[in-house]
Amino acid sequence: MQGVLSGFLVIAVVIGVGYVIGRRGHLGAQGREVLTKLAFHVASPALLFTTLAQADLSVVFSSRLLVTALSTAAVAGVFVAVGVVRGWGVGRTTIGALCSSYVNSGNLGIPIAVYVLGDASLVAPVLLFQLVGVTPIALTILDLSTAGEKQPLWRRLLTPLRNPIAVGSLAGVAVSAAGVEIPGPVWDPVTLIGNMAVPAVLLAFGISLRGSALPLRGGDRGAVLLAVALKAVGQPLAAWALAVGVFGLRGAHLLDVVVTSALPAAQNLFTYASSYRVGEKLAREAILVSTVLSVPVLVVVAALLG
Repeated sequence: MQGVLSGFLVIAVVIGVGYVIGRRGHLGAQGREVLTKLAFHVASPALLFTTLAQADLSVVFSSRLLVTALSTAAVAGVFVAVGVVRGWGVGRTTIGALCSSYVNSGNLGIPIAVYVLGDASLVAPVLLFQLVGVTPIALTILDLSTAGEKQPLWRRLLTPLRNPIAVGSLAGVAVSAAGVEIPGPVWDPVTLIGNMAVPAVLLAFGISLRGSALPLRGGDRGAVLLAVALKAVGQPLAAWALAVGVFGLRGAHLLDVVVTSALPAAQNLFTYASSYRVGEKLAREAILVSTVLSVPVLVVVAALLG
């Protein structure tokens, strides 16, 4: 369980530092917004580019990726269906669907993959699927739903190419697929900039907690509860059912897909919500509560399947 605990400890410490910064006002009134914009427009695209440019794209065709994709679609579909019935709106429903299914495969998934599963590369299928498949689609929906009706058709069609997160991800995939070797003077500064992404996201999240009410209160309570239930319980159960019943996975392969599906909602979802100014409270509370609940869930999963 060292991987589970160490991964959560790192996240908790950095978020705590962000909370202290916000409480003391060291970055001023616009500190969170500046960090969010830095992460969204600069650091995260650089990190996604360097990550995917070095990735083995053969994992895209693995059965574990199919389990991840289907379980993600299943729980996200449930949230979308409820959101449509309840009239939560396109933007808010999109953020909630992401919080229900988009796992923290980077700063938490990697250490857990190393210490619990014994191989950091085992988190690659879910990482690639989210970065290349889910992120561009979700951000395109958010772009279109918040841009108004006056946007011309050609501009709507080019939406994915104007989003920095999507551009960074797709550029990394293109470099990996082409086998291009980027020279050090270009690669090193991009890597250095990308290293700011995770700290910036976590610090901004911590700053946002200052003055926030306790979670699961107010008008977003129903959406938060649904997102957390789907993320903490629904997705790992769906992954287990698909892995066993459809793909016949057993042993270590079964443990891999269920552990990665049981990871909490990713902190960068709050960055997306803040950037588009939609569902911020929903994202913040769903991430916080799912992260807390994922500790006992991951311990149970590792004990039962490990």
